Amino acid sequence: MTMNSTRCSRGTAALLCVVGLLAFAGVASAFAVSAEGVPSDSAVDEEVSVTYNIDDPFTDVPNQWTLRGETDLEGVSWTVTVLRSGSRVSQATYGDQSFSQSLDIDNNGDEVRIELAGTTPAVENYTYEPEERYTVANLTQVSGSNEDQFRNDSAHHYTEESREARTAIEDAEAAIDAAGGNQNAESLVDSAVSSYENGNFGNAIDLANQAEQAADSDRQQRTLLLAGGAVVLLLLVIAGGYYLYTQLSGDEYSKL
Repeated sequence: MTMNSTRCSRGTAALLCVVGLLAFAGVASAFAVSAEGVPSDSAVDEEVSVTYNIDDPFTDVPNQWTLRGETDLEGVSWTVTVLRSGSRVSQATYGDQSFSQSLDIDNNGDEVRIELAGTTPAVENYTYEPEERYTVANLTQVSGSNEDQFRNDSAHHYTEESREARTAIEDAEAAIDAAGGNQNAESLVDSAVSSYENGNFGNAIDLANQAEQAADSDRQQRTLLLAGGAVVLLLLVIAGGYYLYTQLSGDEYSKL
């Protein structure tokens, strides 16, 4: 009876191991996308290079599907490489801001590498908030009438002048917050933002600097008033203490 029980336990353990390995394999192999070089921001005309890797491109997806890519970068170059165990199966290059490429499981690819290079586009419309952004890359899986956008990256773009103006406005806003608010400074910041969005960066910087100075001056005045109030309070406490001392001293003398 003990031997049968032992054999049963071993068999159960082996079965559980097999199930566990299959489950692990199922978890480990899945359509997954990674990226390198995606910028958070970039200057107009700055070079941008991004690489995307699609692992297991036919796991949990159709055996045939179309990869579509789009970008706002200019002077674009896309290089799409299909690999198997690290070795190249096929490679194609595209020079437009968008491309489409058919992928087939029969090509035996287990990885698709997408290399994108181009320059940051000009800012067509300056907006302070939300900040100006452009599309680095949109990657979509197309199967029949079904479209699944599995990657969508964007970045802030700027010129040297627009960045300087934005920084000046941000500094002014921080000064206003530190001062606990200042109506005059806030009005100046509103005007600075309006100038920024009209592309008048020099005026935006001047107005932002005025706002920061007004906020700093207000904060300093409040600090002085608080300090003065603290001194007055301290003097009152000292005077009160002295008064109580003299009163108590007088009472003791009278008793004597």
